[in-house]
This record gives sequence, structure tokens and C-alpha cells, in this order.
Amino acid sequence: MPDKRKLRRRFLRTLGVLLLLILIVIVYILIVSKTNPPEIADRTALGWQRTEKSTGFYTLKNNWFRKSESGLFELYVEGHPYERGVANGKLTKELLQKQEEYFNDQINRMIPSKFYLHFLKYFVGWFNRDLHKFVLPEYKEEIYGISASASDKYDYVGSKYQRMLNYHAAHDIGHALQNLALVGCTSFGTWGSKSADGNMIIGRNFDFYVGDHFSENKIVAFVNPSEGHKFMSVTWGGFIGVVSGMNDKGLTVTINAAKSSIPTGSATPVSLVAREILQYAQNISEAIAIARKRKMFVSESFLVGSAEDGKAVIIEKTPDSMSVYDPEKNYIICANHFQSSGLVQLKSNQLQIRESASEYRYQRLEELLDSTKENTVARTVAILRDRRGIHNEEIGIGNEKAIDQLIGHHSIVFEPKKGLVWVSTAPWQLGKYVCYELKKVFARAGMKTDQEVSDSSLDVPADPFLLTPQFRDFLRFRKFKEAIIDGDMVDPDSLIASNPDFYQSYELAGNEYFKRKDYPRAAAYYRQALTKVVATKGEEDYIRKQIKKAEEK
Repeated sequence: MPDKRKLRRRFLRTLGVLLLLILIVIVYILIVSKTNPPEIADRTALGWQRTEKSTGFYTLKNNWFRKSESGLFELYVEGHPYERGVANGKLTKELLQKQEEYFNDQINRMIPSKFYLHFLKYFVGWFNRDLHKFVLPEYKEEIYGISASASDKYDYVGSKYQRMLNYHAAHDIGHALQNLALVGCTSFGTWGSKSADGNMIIGRNFDFYVGDHFSENKIVAFVNPSEGHKFMSVTWGGFIGVVSGMNDKGLTVTINAAKSSIPTGSATPVSLVAREILQYAQNISEAIAIARKRKMFVSESFLVGSAEDGKAVIIEKTPDSMSVYDPEKNYIICANHFQSSGLVQLKSNQLQIRESASEYRYQRLEELLDSTKENTVARTVAILRDRRGIHNEEIGIGNEKAIDQLIGHHSIVFEPKKGLVWVSTAPWQLGKYVCYELKKVFARAGMKTDQEVSDSSLDVPADPFLLTPQFRDFLRFRKFKEAIIDGDMVDPDSLIASNPDFYQSYELAGNEYFKRKDYPRAAAYYRQALTKVVATKGEEDYIRKQIKKAEEK
């Protein structure tokens, strides 16, 4: 029998080698994932100071930042990349730091394990080790300029520049790793005989959910770059990418996630591809040429509308291929699956159509457009606020199969030929839609006194749904969900009463009874959930598994 002391020494040697290997891997990841900022020849802008001209209204050179009466923040920045980044960061410093805090708080809530969080930190660093190679020098300079105003609080995660750069890939990484339930966007457009005056109208819901706080401080940004076209987009603190925007040539871009496989390395973040299109394209062919140049690591649809072309198309792009969907009719619909002949038959896309909420939302949108003879901006907003299912079925408030899931970061409507854009105000897309005319806003460069820059005469009123008992019940339902997430006990009957048409009410009630080991009642509620319109195949499978577990207890 081997000597115990020899076994112990052998074990300690093995353990020591293992720990050394782990240490080497961590050090290696830290070294290769370290991203050096771009070289800036002239850093004069760092010495700029913003001036608070009146409460909440800041100026810096010709740049300005304010909070409108609608609750939306409005930002104007101009100049060379680094300078406009510095101006952006200094003007929006408080929102930039809040946004990073909200983002990290939500991650901590989703991943309470400190060990896994540290693992995730190293994974993201490793995954994004080559990210800087796929970002245009101009955008690296702009992000570096913004990063000067970032908080010291999260320096343990990485340098300020590295963090700001990585946040631009957060949408892509999350989408890829989980095929996110965070992203379920819907967009559409009409033109010609389908629009009341023949002009193109495009509407979209950006249903990207990273907690309620994340969407509280929306910024309507107006950017006048030293090169390329002036443009507007709806964004948040520290983010220069584009998810919804329009330029002064009447070209619009909105992005919709499609199903992706887990990527093996970084590439250009989707939002920065959209930004490049918005800044440098004035028609569809130029947008296609830009999209073709960029390699992405997730699959995405870009709905591009063009005043010059008088129509919209969808650029569908995967890490390996690209195709363009032109409906060749007077309207277009985009959910979260591909439609072009080149990509529609992809296995991943067919799976998305069968198992996600995308196809259902597409069919509901088609149904609503079929019933619309001539579309208007007001009608577009009404469609974006639609909470029912196919054939007007009540499917519960907040169902992912609805066009309006009441989780959206923002909703937006464009009239490209007129240079008009409407942006939703809180809560979700239920508040009024505020109208901006791009020419008039850009004419306010160097504004020195606080004043409203939107055109209130063209605003679309708030949804009357806000004043209904059903809306108040929905708010109660959300509180019940929050309590459950926090581990608190809730009354299942009150939960169901707050949203009786929603399958999730019964699923959550079943979970509550399952926790209490009342398995017969849990199974009964799970069965009731299956009588409702369940959003995805994955959720239906989960409910069926819970029924089986309850019956086996």
C-alpha cells in the first residue's frame, strides 16, 4: 500500500500544477484580451468643460444636452470623432454612469454567482479580444472620447475604454449565447398606394429588455459628424451604435435579431454596422454595399428605408452570408426570422419560425396591414401598440406573440421623405409619440438657451389604455412577477386575476404551488396555462415537463 505521505505529496504536486495552469490561463486571457485605446494626436477636447446654462440644460462648444418636457433626453453633438465622443461623454456623464450601473445590476441579478460572474468577465474578455480589429478607427476614437467620462466603479471589469467598446457588442453576445428572450423586435413599412399620401412610413418596436431602469433614460441623439451624413438615433448613455435611426437624406435603419449559433470569435457589432450605414449611405444600394463589407458574428435583419428609392428592403446577414429581401409590393414586414430566398431555408431560420413567437407576430402584423387601406402615422402608432393576437384574440398583456409586448426600450416612426420622426415616451410605447423634424433640429447647432426642439403640433397622443383598469392590473401583474423573482411568496389567485388571459399567469401560479409542494394544484394550473396562447415552443415544453414532474411527486 502506497505511503500516505507520498500520496499526499503527489496530490499537492498535482494540485499545484493545476493551480499554476489555471493561473497561466487567467494571465494569458488578461493579456490577450487587453485592448489598447487608439492614439489621439490632439487631446485638447479633454480639457473642455460643459456649462449648465439653466437647470438640466448643458452646452459645450456647439454641442448641447437637455431633458424635454416629454421626459426624453435630447443630445446634439458635432465634429471629429474623438471630439464628439468627448462632448457626448461630458454632456451625458450622469446618464452614461447610470446606464453602466443599471447594466451591471441586471447582470448581477441574472447571474447571482460571484464565481460565474468572474468566469463571465474572463470569457467576455477572451471573446472580445479581437473586437477592436473589426471596429472602424473613427468609432474607436469616438468611443474612447466617451470613455473619459465613465465611472471608476467598474475598473475591476476592465479599462474604461475596453468596457465602453465591449458594451457595443453586448447585444450580439447575449443574443448569441442565449438566442435571447431579450430581443423580439417588430418593424414594418408602407408606401405608394398603401400609404395615405403615397409617402413611405416606417414603424418599429425595439423590444430589447435589460430591466426597467435600462430604458428609463432614452436619449434622442442628433449627430453632425465631420464626415458623412447628419443623422438621428434613439440611444442611451455611452452608446454610439444605431438600433433605430434616420439620416438627413431620408435613409432609415432598424435592426431585428435573427436566430444565431454560438459564435467562435468577435466581429463587427451589429449596431456599428447599422451606424455606418446611417452615416455613409443615402440609398439602398449604398447601404447594401456597406453591409456586405462587414463581418458579423450573429445573424441580423436590417430594415432599410430610402426616400431616394421610395421603398424599403431588408438586408439579411449571417456570419457567413448575406441576402436581400425585396417584397416587390407596397409594404414590408420584419419580425425575427429571415424571408429572402437565399436564407429562408436555413435550418436555424426554419427552427426560429416553428418554435419562436416571430412567425405569429408576423402574421398578426400582416392581418392588421390587410385591414388598413391607406396607412398613416397615427395608424402606424396604433399597430405598434397592438396587444392582441391573431383574429383579435385576447392573449394576455405582455405576451411575446403580441406586437406590443410592453417591454420595449423604445418605439419609433419615420416619414423619410419629409424628414420627420416620432419617438415614443414612457411608459413603453403607451405615452405620446414626440415628433422631430431633422432640418429644424440640426439648425439649432450652438443653441445657448433651453427650448423645446420637437414639433408638438405633430405629436401623436398617449394611448387611452393608460387610463383603464386593465392597465392598472397589468402593473400589479408585473409587481407579482418581480416579487417571485426576488423569492417572495405571492397569492396565486391574485396573480391570475391581474392578467387572466396570459398563459404566464397560470405558469407562475403553478410554480408557486410546486414550491409549496401542492403538486395536484400545481399540475392543474400548468394545464390551464396550456389552454392559453403560449409564446414559444421552449416555454410550452417547460410547462409540460413541470406537469410531468408534479404528477410524479
